[in-house]
Amino acid sequence: MEDRLDLIEDTDMDSMFILPLSILPIKTKSIMTARLIKNSQLKSIVEIFRDEQTGSGQIDVESLPAICGWTPGELNPDHVIIRQLALLPSYDVYSLRISLRQLQIVVNDYASLRLSQEKAEELSRYMIMFTRPLTQIIYGDDGVDVKTYDDLIRMFRDPDVAKARERLINMAKTLSIEVMDVPIFLENYGDTFMSLSYFRYCLERLEPYFSACLESLTPIRQHFQLKQNGNLMKTCDAIEDVVNSVTAKITGTLEAFERRTHQMWNNISQEEFRVVKSMVERQHVTIGAALCGLTVKMNAFAHAFPHSRAGGPIKRADFMMSEMIQGIDIIRDAERRYEAYGS
Repeated sequence: MEDRLDLIEDTDMDSMFILPLSILPIKTKSIMTARLIKNSQLKSIVEIFRDEQTGSGQIDVESLPAICGWTPGELNPDHVIIRQLALLPSYDVYSLRISLRQLQIVVNDYASLRLSQEKAEELSRYMIMFTRPLTQIIYGDDGVDVKTYDDLIRMFRDPDVAKARERLINMAKTLSIEVMDVPIFLENYGDTFMSLSYFRYCLERLEPYFSACLESLTPIRQHFQLKQNGNLMKTCDAIEDVVNSVTAKITGTLEAFERRTHQMWNNISQEEFRVVKSMVERQHVTIGAALCGLTVKMNAFAHAFPHSRAGGPIKRADFMMSEMIQGIDIIRDAERRYEAYGS
């Protein structure tokens, strides 16, 4: 594990915990460029500005009427939208699509509810995990070089091996579609594979943060004075339990999706594609909520203790009691949703 823990700072639409208000039908000019963000206690607040010199200007959602100059005693439509979105447990694009649809909130441009091109390219190695069986079906052992999902789609648009064309024709027949429609069909499901890749990437990125956080509990528990504090010991146990149990459930769910995806390629049909897509989408909000909460908490830990020598047991104990445990129930709720789904 690297000693240094850098802050996780994705661009807005790649982030788990940032929602730019610019994509929403907000009319109040003073907050059009603001962002909803999750703070270290997993509470949604409005960030009006952020600058390296001046820091972050943050406002509680309920304080907006006074700041925005809305008519006293009237509920401004923008406030209604922001209040609803403040209750969402995650702002990742996959959870947002579902939540915005359920809330009947229309975004300015649905194309904005996608990961950036840079992030998509970064996820390519995860995407190939889900799609490699498909290249085997069509190309067998001909050694095709596919590095990204776009490469895969281009390859299916213009297969350059006679045997591959024959297999592609057979696949089209199985799917009851025209050969030329196979790439379009696959593109429609590509976003499902991208969401799994994104969640897998987010979980793996957090692993060194989990290790550093949990390792810091040992000197707290061994400290001659701190170990006498029963509430502190219960807090440490609760933090450790949430991190371990929730990450184990996310890992198990993603592995189950990966197995089902591989089975899907062995039994290709439109219905099987729809079943897998629906199964994954049902878990988007739940996985997003858990990963968002864990990401925010680990970011707060990395900010306070960027390396193993930062802060001693007492300072870390204070952090666990004042910051880490606050809002942990939100992550626990995500765990309960897993249990409700039978994960």
